[in-house]
Amino acid sequence: MACSITLSKLTWSTPDGRQLFSDLDLTFGAERTGLVGRNGVGKSTLLALIAGDLQPVSGGISVQGSLARTLQTQQAGADATIADFFGLRDEFDLLDRAEAGLATADELANADWMLEARVTTTLSQLGLSATPTTPFAALSGGQQTRATLAKLVLADPDFLLLDEPTNNLDQDGRKAVADLLNIWQKGAVVVSHDRDLLDQMDAIVELTSLGATRYGGNYSHYRALKAQELAAAHHDLADAERQLANSKRDAQARAERQARRDKAGRKKRKKGDMPKLLMNAMKERSEGTGGATARLSDDRIAKAEDTAIQARKKIERLQPLEMTLPSTGLPRGRTVLEVRNLVAGYAPGFPVIKDLSFSLTGPERVALTGPNGSGKTTLLSVLVGKLRPDSGYVHVSEYYCLLDQHVTLLDPASSLLENFKRLDPDSDENTARAALARFKFRADAALQPASSLSGGERLRAGLACTLATSSPPQLLILDEPTNHLDLDAIEALESALNDYDGAVLVVSHDTRFLEAIRIERRIDMSARTHPG
Repeated sequence: MACSITLSKLTWSTPDGRQLFSDLDLTFGAERTGLVGRNGVGKSTLLALIAGDLQPVSGGISVQGSLARTLQTQQAGADATIADFFGLRDEFDLLDRAEAGLATADELANADWMLEARVTTTLSQLGLSATPTTPFAALSGGQQTRATLAKLVLADPDFLLLDEPTNNLDQDGRKAVADLLNIWQKGAVVVSHDRDLLDQMDAIVELTSLGATRYGGNYSHYRALKAQELAAAHHDLADAERQLANSKRDAQARAERQARRDKAGRKKRKKGDMPKLLMNAMKERSEGTGGATARLSDDRIAKAEDTAIQARKKIERLQPLEMTLPSTGLPRGRTVLEVRNLVAGYAPGFPVIKDLSFSLTGPERVALTGPNGSGKTTLLSVLVGKLRPDSGYVHVSEYYCLLDQHVTLLDPASSLLENFKRLDPDSDENTARAALARFKFRADAALQPASSLSGGERLRAGLACTLATSSPPQLLILDEPTNHLDLDAIEALESALNDYDGAVLVVSHDTRFLEAIRIERRIDMSARTHPG
């Protein structure tokens, strides 16, 4: 029987009673499927339901085949080998005893003589020239990711269930995930906002509060289809507004004709040249006709208005966030950041950064690159004053702002409106509300506490409270800004940054994001020493 995952009338609610799915029907086959949707819509919950870690309120889940779930790098003891990490220590110990002639007949019957070859081959497939006896701690971060993938593949499941597999990974780790999915011939359901990874998928399933929609093809094809949907929605809105205008015009014309008929009837009755019984009958018929006509007109207008409202809602759902930001006034010749001969670290005598020099002048856009552990976060800590350098010179413009992936500049206990006014004391109520509205925090949404926001909403609020103020910073420092964001939020961030005319220094492993915000220069932190 072909492997498959079938969800039938699946319903699930959060512990506080918020319904995520209702009567959800969905099938996954032996192909690579990307699962996308806004944060909070239930993508991770759906994987947990499929894996059996959660039970649905109602409906059924049928799994034909075996599953292997998750991709979080697991911890291993200081002396652990790859065999220990794979949980195969007993099996390899048995093989050692067998080779030494110390195994019993029963043990020999259970020995897996091809185990070492299978492990080594799997490691090689994932780009690792290692053996089962290789110490796990000797592997780099990216190599440990590849070993984790190899452990997953060695289980030989019919389906991989991967939840944000490239989150927090450097380029080597991301490539390991991409390489695996590129050669994977069975089923995979991948929750991700990594657009490069999603472009390797065979299909995309979009999960919304209204249900799930399957799109054949990869992410780029999905985006093209969504663009067609947006164009169709604009066309539908234009038709709906035209129909509404026509309905109102027809209603006005019918009302004017009825008024003329009523006027003529009143004149006839005043003349008195018609029997009273006939005149009363004509009056009742006219009033009945007028009432029916008015009701018909009202119904047509109401339907046309409802169609227009639904078309506007669909456009708002599909339309990428667009905004107009105040100018920073940053001249092209002004230096906003200068680092010379920087040496810095967390322990005396053990610097993470050695002899680093570079500068940012005018509205430059610069990315700090390099594998995890190469000193990117250390550098940001020095720049914002959280870490004192061991030696060297650092100057940062006073008009800067750090926007990290957790948006810690927001006070979680305060409302968005309060946060905005705290960060821009010169703004009044109307100015603050207008700025928040440009980032889709309208009316009561501006009054919600920052602690209640999802990751994407928090980032959007941070952008509003940073870039939409009366005096936006001339230097924006971003630390892994796309981590924990859904695709809509990433595109909103890209839109905001493309409308921003200040300087940008960003740490990110998301190459598509860096291309979208038009990075001009990259500083490789793994080299430790850089030209100015």
